[in-house]
Formats: sequence, structure tokens, C-alpha cells
Amino acid sequence: MFRGHSYRSLDPKGRLMLPPEYREEVLSRVEDGRIMLTNNFDGAVTGYPMDVWVQVEASFAEGNKLDPRIRDLERFLISGAMEVTLDKQGRILVPPYLRTYAQLDKDLVLAGVGEKFEIWNQTKFEERRRQVGLRIDADLAALADLGVKIKL
Repeated sequence: MFRGHSYRSLDPKGRLMLPPEYREEVLSRVEDGRIMLTNNFDGAVTGYPMDVWVQVEASFAEGNKLDPRIRDLERFLISGAMEVTLDKQGRILVPPYLRTYAQLDKDLVLAGVGEKFEIWNQTKFEERRRQVGLRIDADLAALADLGVKIKL
């Protein structure tokens, strides 16, 4: 699992050094270090180890293609996806269009989110966390009203 967050930097060529625990997680799942990067819904880039990405694509194959929302979601995620591979130094190259999409510049945050990780513009990440912190009680109450059970 990918957990925690760390402050990182992009090098001038657009490469990102993954922390050792993320590299180990990727390599424990996929020997050749392949990762699928794609745009996500929050204005960041999401990295999936290939075994997890295969499950994401399979879930679209099961979806109702007559529903335009499913087609739009599939188009958004899959057309934005690019396979990258860890290099010998533990870096991945973030493609230019994904750097543009997520406004990734030199200062980044790498955030673990279970079976995937996210790459954020540092300013956007910190603002998002601040906003979530301001509304956390209301969000938890609303989820409880819906019957959603989360162990904290």
C-alpha cells in the first residue's frame, strides 16, 4: 500500500524520484517497474502499479457503454494514461501533457492513497488539505447519515 506524503522535486527533464518505500511497493507488484500515470479528477496525476491499472481497465470493460457518463469517464482516464517505467535511480518521467494538466512545476507532493499514489502541485495539495480540514466534521456527519462506515 502507498501511504503518507512527501515533498519532492521534478528535475529539469520532468523526472520524479520516488521514495524508497514507493519503489519497493511498485517492484513488489511488477518486477519490471511499470507504472501507469493518468490524470485524475482533482487536478493531480495518479500513478497505478500495472497490476492495479489492469483492474481499472477491466472495470470499464464491464460497464454499460450505452451510458455516456461511463464513456466520458473511460475516455478521460484511459486517453490520459501513459505507461512509464522506473529507471535505475528510481525515477519516473512524468509526460509533459500530464505536467501541464496538473500544473506540476518544480515543487511537488507525492501522496500515497492505498493501491495508488498521486502527484500534486505543492500549493494545490496544501490548499486542498486545508479545505478538507475545515469541513471534515460536516463531511463525516454527512457520510454517517448515508450509512457509510469508516474506521478511524
